[in-house]
Amino acid sequence: MKVTVLSGGVGGARFLRGLVAVLESDNVAIVGNVADDIEVLGLHVSPDLDSILYALSGLADEERGWGRAGETWNALTAAGELGGDAWFQLGDRDLGLHLVRTQALREGTPLSAVTARLAEALGLGCTLLPATDDPLRTFVETPAGTFPFQTWFVGRGHRDEVDAVHFAGAPEAAPAPGVLGAVEDADVLVIAPSNPYVSIAPILAVAEIRTAIENRTVPCIAVSPVIGGRAVKGPVDRMLQRLAGGVGPAHVAACYAGLIDALVFDEADAPAELPAGVRAVVTRTLMSDEDARRRLAHAVLDAAGAPA
Repeated sequence: MKVTVLSGGVGGARFLRGLVAVLESDNVAIVGNVADDIEVLGLHVSPDLDSILYALSGLADEERGWGRAGETWNALTAAGELGGDAWFQLGDRDLGLHLVRTQALREGTPLSAVTARLAEALGLGCTLLPATDDPLRTFVETPAGTFPFQTWFVGRGHRDEVDAVHFAGAPEAAPAPGVLGAVEDADVLVIAPSNPYVSIAPILAVAEIRTAIENRTVPCIAVSPVIGGRAVKGPVDRMLQRLAGGVGPAHVAACYAGLIDALVFDEADAPAELPAGVRAVVTRTLMSDEDARRRLAHAVLDAAGAPA
């Protein structure tokens, strides 16, 4: 059985750890968000792809929730002392990955090929695909102005309320090699518990990807990133309240209108009436440890009618 997952960073990466624990990893393909990518000190950083790489290779910092475990910060500290940008935290070990990626990109290697090399070097058994090799960037419109995603999220601590989200480059963006095949060959499609607006929507903004999912002939299951009406991490609850008018399962499901057959959400948010055609699957969704991640992965596969 082949499963293809649309995923953002930290929350999606945790779910993916559970999924590859219950499935053969070579049957899992991941389409990752790249609209959060940023250039820092001349280096190309792909935060969501990197969160997935680190999580699935066992290198993630579990306590901090992002980046690599065992980090030091000497290079960034020195850069800051010399007047360089130090607001976007890059650890010394993390910099090694960005150096390799940036060099390959400057030599003309597409992001998808670079990502495949990194995944192989780190021992990932699954397929990790950026949504597109083309420039695609998220901008958030707020009462304080319109900002590039990382300026708003990291630089401003996502304190500004969001009125709208835009994806520069989306009309011209084509799926990266392998993405449409991963969607079309899947037995189950899954939307990870990532922010619908800034993690999943950029992937769906690539028109051919969205069309492929709309034309699916297999189940597509989404996992809510909200528990008890609150975000586990990040601003998704505030964004849902402001942009969708609420934080319940129905509001999450509405973000994926026409794309999903079921929504998996936490028992703290039950009962809930979902849009027509979307089945409710209630379980515990907090991924607090390995057993919890496995349990959620099983629930998603069960929702699709797939054995695990």
